[in-house]
Parts: sequence; structure tokens; C-alpha cells
Amino acid sequence: MIIIKIAGGLGNQMQQYSVYRKLLRMGKEVKLDLSWFDPKIQEKMLAPREFELSHFKDLPYEVCTDEERNSFLRQGIISKVSGKVLKRLGLRENANERVFTESKMYHPEIFDFDDKYVEGYFACQKYYGDIMPELQKLFVFPEHSVKDLHQRNMTLASKIDSQNAVSVHIRRGDYLAPENIEILGNIATEEYYESAMKYFENKYSDVHFYIFTSDHEYARQKYSDESKYTIVDWNTGRDSIQDLMLMSHCLGNICANSTFSFWGARLNARPGREVIRTATMRNNQECDPKIMHEYWGDWILMDKDGAIV
Repeated sequence: MIIIKIAGGLGNQMQQYSVYRKLLRMGKEVKLDLSWFDPKIQEKMLAPREFELSHFKDLPYEVCTDEERNSFLRQGIISKVSGKVLKRLGLRENANERVFTESKMYHPEIFDFDDKYVEGYFACQKYYGDIMPELQKLFVFPEHSVKDLHQRNMTLASKIDSQNAVSVHIRRGDYLAPENIEILGNIATEEYYESAMKYFENKYSDVHFYIFTSDHEYARQKYSDESKYTIVDWNTGRDSIQDLMLMSHCLGNICANSTFSFWGARLNARPGREVIRTATMRNNQECDPKIMHEYWGDWILMDKDGAIV
């Protein structure tokens, strides 16, 4: 059996679920571990999260039992303790071979696993790019919790379908916090967004940009021309998932260094769609263009200065 740990925000949960679906497609026995969302664990988190995959309509998955999870993790605890003892004695550390933790962008070895507890965020498109049509059918969006806003979204989605529409996801807020800016800041820069928008402006004289961000005041000041921009500011809290739905209807997607906007693009099945993403996700991540193009297929990679790499 393989157990996939589900953790993090919605974008990360969708990536972990996608690896789960890929392993199922390969004929593996796979289950999900949802214990990270236990209230006792979340009350200790700086940014508490909830299990959001359940927001999708009838998303199929099987959850592991406590006993199944503990059969992997108890051995991990024993191995960790024994490893420290052996290290003090100058002997080889006894690593836990039943727990796998992601440590780089892409681990092809996970597809050879049969008996493993797996934890990681698995943002790399290569993990599940080949089953994206299946995932697009599985991730069925719910209705907005407010009837009038649901109708507003449906009307806008139809309008977007008829336009040369491009979504622009801008992640500010927590990315500008002192504890995050060194790692996540100065990647999706103003130069990045200006160049990405220019790319689509050069292709479509009538392009219209839809701005998705939690920093609505910034967006209103920066993108005030309503003939060119529409700021989507009514899908908040639990209903933020509706922003992904609207992004998926656009002809083009401009992503922040955020898994949330990655999924707005991934679920986009519109013919001829183009996606621009930041060349790097984090400031401590090396960017080898050759490897990035292999891992991200037909996505357009753009650096913080606005150059396509």
C-alpha cells in the first residue's frame, strides 16, 4: 500500500491528490492520510488550513485508517531514535525506508513504490501532466454559497468564454510578510506582470485581463481601467475556489509563483490556451531552463525581469 499525506492549502492538496490519481492509474493500492487537518494539529499552525478537496463535487478518494498510517510512521519513529543512537556510537544510521519525503522538484522513483508513506507538495507538472484530462473531469466545481454570486460567476464565465480573456493571479499578503519575502518575494515582480500582459496584448488587440488577488485595494489602484481590466473580488473564504473556475475559462493564464494559480491554468481545457508562469517558485530554487521546460511542458517561463527563458 502507498499512503499520500494531504497537507497545505488547496493548490498543494490538489497536487497531492493528482499524484494519488496517477498512482491509482498505474494499478497501485493507494490511500490518503488526512490526519494533518486534525484540530489539535491545526491549532499549532501559524496559518491553519482545512481539508478543501471535499469542496469539489463528489471527488472520489479513499482515506487510510489510523492503523494503516501508524504501521508506517511508528517504524519511522523507531528508526529515527535508533539512528541517533547509532550515530552517537559512530555506526551507520538506520534510515526509515517506509517513509518518503520530497526533497527536490521531481522524483520519478515514486512511481516504483509499492509500500511507502509519501509526503511532499509535488508541484512539478511532469508528475501528472499526462492525466490532466482525467483530473479536469474529476475536479468539479461546486456552486457559490451565495445564490446571487453563483449566478454572477456563471454569467461571467460565459462572457469569458466569448472573449480573448486572460487571467492574472497576483499573490501578495502573506508573500510580503517578513518571514516569507526572502524566499517567495521579488519573483512575480511588476516587470514580470507587465511583460506577461504585453505578450498577450501583442497577440490579441482586444485582450481583456481578469485580475484575481486577495489584495483588492492594490488591484483597484493598479488596474483601474475597466475597459481593460476586471477585478474579481467577490469570491472569498471558502468560495475562493470559484476563482479557479473562472481562471479555467480564460484563453490565457498569467500565474504567480503560487500553486493556486497553477491550478487555474491546469484546469483550463480551452483550445489554444497559453500559460505563463514564473521561471522559479522560490528564491532558493535554481532555475535550469532546460530542466524546467522538460518538467513544465508547453508552459511559458518568464523571469522576474520579464524575459522569457
